[in-house]
Amino acid sequence: MKKFFEEFKTFAMRGNVLDMAIGVVIGSAFGAITTSLVNDIFMPLLGLLTGGINFGGLFLALDLKSYPSIQAANDAGVGTLNFGNFIQIVINFILIAFCMFLVVKAMNKFKKAEPPKKAPRLCPYCKSEIADDATRCPHCTSELK
Repeated sequence: MKKFFEEFKTFAMRGNVLDMAIGVVIGSAFGAITTSLVNDIFMPLLGLLTGGINFGGLFLALDLKSYPSIQAANDAGVGTLNFGNFIQIVINFILIAFCMFLVVKAMNKFKKAEPPKKAPRLCPYCKSEIADDATRCPHCTSELK
């Protein structure tokens, strides 16, 4: 039994397992932030721009009669096609994806930009890559200028 716990300890303390656990926790917290940003800031602004339309409440009663709400149609025993909820979820997805794009874009600005790599020198005869200070091609032995 002691060997089993030693193996588990070795597994749990590996760097990639800890990194993954930290990533899950940070991802969960970041998910809460983006959800709040969408629900508490962007969706009210979108509602203001669309004249207060609540997309989540849009539906079509399958008996083609008019009902004041989805709940009223369900209470009457009528099936509903809740296309508004689908529209709401698509809008949430687009806004969350846009927020993620902005965050990744901002994070990339903080990263150090690597200088572009110089194109390798090629032998004019055999087109093999050669050292910059070479006077002969190591592949075809041609003299280089």
